[in-house]
Amino acid sequence: MTGTPLYFQSISDLAKGIRKKDFSPVEIAEAYLSRIDAVDEKSGAFRLICREKALGAAKAAEIALAAGQDLGPLHGIPYAAKDLFDVTGLPTTAGSRLLEGNIASKDAGVIKKLTRAGMVLLGKTNTVQMAYSGIGINHDHGTPKNPWHKTHHVPGGSSSGSGVAVAAGMVPMALGSDTGGSVRIPAALCGVTGLKTTVGRVSRAGVYPLSWSMDSIGPLSRSVADAALIYQAIQGEDINDPTTRSQSPHDVLNGLAAGVSGLRLKFAETVFFEDVDPEIEAAVRACGQVFMDQGAHLESMELSEAADAWTLNGEGMIISAEAYANNQNLLDNQYDQLDPVVARRMINGKDVLAVDYFKNMKEWKRLGASVADTLKDVDALLVPTTRIPALTVGEIDTDVDTYTDCNMGYLRNTSIGNILNLCGLSVPCGFTKKGLPIGLMIYAKPFQEEMVLRVGHAFQQATEYHLRTPNPA
Repeated sequence: MTGTPLYFQSISDLAKGIRKKDFSPVEIAEAYLSRIDAVDEKSGAFRLICREKALGAAKAAEIALAAGQDLGPLHGIPYAAKDLFDVTGLPTTAGSRLLEGNIASKDAGVIKKLTRAGMVLLGKTNTVQMAYSGIGINHDHGTPKNPWHKTHHVPGGSSSGSGVAVAAGMVPMALGSDTGGSVRIPAALCGVTGLKTTVGRVSRAGVYPLSWSMDSIGPLSRSVADAALIYQAIQGEDINDPTTRSQSPHDVLNGLAAGVSGLRLKFAETVFFEDVDPEIEAAVRACGQVFMDQGAHLESMELSEAADAWTLNGEGMIISAEAYANNQNLLDNQYDQLDPVVARRMINGKDVLAVDYFKNMKEWKRLGASVADTLKDVDALLVPTTRIPALTVGEIDTDVDTYTDCNMGYLRNTSIGNILNLCGLSVPCGFTKKGLPIGLMIYAKPFQEEMVLRVGHAFQQATEYHLRTPNPA
């Protein structure tokens, strides 16, 4: 984009610039590393920087491209990975100082795919401890600062550093994981695009687990077009993740610009719009006109399965049981050294009875089948990504009860999608009077990532919310 600083350009623009020889992969990497040096001391997005490794990879990409070995649009493009993703020789701390000696012996499956696509890893981003919160607060490594306000507002979690890194122009894309909203919440609060994939689409191998039933992998990026490029590269089977064996890779790029004319879009009422901040509701409702102007059919519908899913989730029985199983050693032996809010939520999983766990899982499956039937004549749902906008750290981090209430405010609309295994996309759709971003969430049926990307791309072609950039101070 003309006049846009290199570090705020899209992946597509960077790729075009490389091939036009406007700049090289090394120059791009150096520009982003300089940007990190300039703003991350205040932003706190990164856990660690791989400076020499990144410059070496950028130089290798530059040499390969000069020799005519073009791996595609991601070749030579920088990115970051949430500190749940294993990278050979680097620690995977999952947001906890207790795991700072957890050095990875091999790359996560997704990291391998992006390396094969020629991408350049700049570093690993901060996350909520064990990825278990939608707020973004971390008492061990620090809480990344939402770049849209001078006062320290929360970035959303658990992919907090990834959201801040993309929003503040430190990388054009960062990997996140989403178990109850951990890609979409920081995308919404930080004003970027975030894709939650269907479980089974993208490998979780080599990613520190929270819940094997709900963990999913997806990108945070400047635009839907960029998210589509990343998704195209990371989807597909991985022998080390059995859930990926059921679905063949599909193309999301050829139909990305097909538009929404004739599509059947619905505002999903029921629980999604209950107790939503008025500024958020107004911004999301206004999106309807954008789609109708492009020829979409738009109505409202009741989605009883959403309310049932939220009720069924209750205190998070399934996720707490699986989180406890994944972190049992730490919880049983070093409980007092863990973040008290995270530890308190996870330890509840210790008392979940097997019979209750399996009853709950059976009901989830029933709801999933029911919602698939309810949505058979619907192309996509439109709802607010979060019920509330970004609040200050001071407003939230006062006591456990306040923290928990706020966490539910961020997680409600997103976690419903995880329970029903819908795919989802959050795109910026407005700003509050305080200048804080608002997210529109687009849901589609399981394994229809091409639909949420198509609808989200159409929205961004007609609006400019995703083009706005913050000025960290």
